[in-house]
Amino acid sequence: MSELLNFHKGKKIFLTGHTGFKGTWLSRILILAGAEVTGYSLNPPTVPSLFAQAKTELQMKSIIGDIRDDEKLKQSMNEAQPDIVLHLAAQPIVRTSYKDPAGTYEANVMGTVNVLEAVRACSSVKSFVNVTTDKVYLNREWAWGYRENEELCGFDPYSNSKSCSELVTYSYRNSFFADGNAPAISTARSGNVIGGGDYATDRIIPDCIRAVEAGKEIILRNPNSTRPYQHVLECLSGYLLLAQKQYEDKAFAGSYNFGPDDESCVTTGELATLFCSSWGENAAWKNVSEANAPHEANFLKLDCSKSKSVLGWRPHWGIKTAVEKIVEWEKAVQCGESPAEVTDRQIKEYFGE
Repeated sequence: MSELLNFHKGKKIFLTGHTGFKGTWLSRILILAGAEVTGYSLNPPTVPSLFAQAKTELQMKSIIGDIRDDEKLKQSMNEAQPDIVLHLAAQPIVRTSYKDPAGTYEANVMGTVNVLEAVRACSSVKSFVNVTTDKVYLNREWAWGYRENEELCGFDPYSNSKSCSELVTYSYRNSFFADGNAPAISTARSGNVIGGGDYATDRIIPDCIRAVEAGKEIILRNPNSTRPYQHVLECLSGYLLLAQKQYEDKAFAGSYNFGPDDESCVTTGELATLFCSSWGENAAWKNVSEANAPHEANFLKLDCSKSKSVLGWRPHWGIKTAVEKIVEWEKAVQCGESPAEVTDRQIKEYFGE
């Protein structure tokens, strides 16, 4: 894992979505690795936000911009002259996509087109990774994990827009990046990420933390749904490994799943129980059904055999450890430790630094 950080030392990285939850954790990994990081994103999507709490903008070049603004995006990338582009910017919430489907498609589909056009216009780029989601697959509610060659057809506007983003990337890779001098182009599909410093709405761990800090029971609307929950550092290590491997050899380019091992694929109720056990203080949850709730899948799991065999990637923190690290993060911040210090300490622990 330390070799992965060493590779990125001195590399110029252009990261979209750097002000979000995953984007902030990824920015801090790259900063600790000694990369030269340029971020391009909207303002942080929540108040508070980990990006602001950790004062991450002081350690990188942070550009506030919209990926739907193709001219500003192209200019920003051209000025940065990156070696590697990691595309995380998106409208990431399923329930929000039901409220604003047009905005979700604009950001997640045309935003991807604009990023790929910027990559086309920037000769320095050697490696591009488009981060999508485990929800790109046509969910047949079967008991085994989806492989990278399964049919893409997300159900809701968010999932479907990410399926479209995958298809856009596939077309661009074949149409414009096929010759030997072109950058390597890949997509990365990960499970439901959890970690300290997530303040998003309609996400299970932030909802758990808000409830226990308010002295209330945790409300679960679908405790029997199974998801590939994983600590945010798990998938981020996969993105960085993929970016490195295809930078060194374009033959590694393709689509990859980065999800937990089978024993860490738990129901939402099991995850909440793990959280309550780790948090203590009589934390508890209850099931409250929601009338006319939008469609959500009941069972979803990824088969990560390709990432393991081709890239040599492995999950390191199981679901119990992941939940414990979240509780550790939250309680350390409550006790006065800075979010930046806690985040960086967990990154160093994960990467063996």
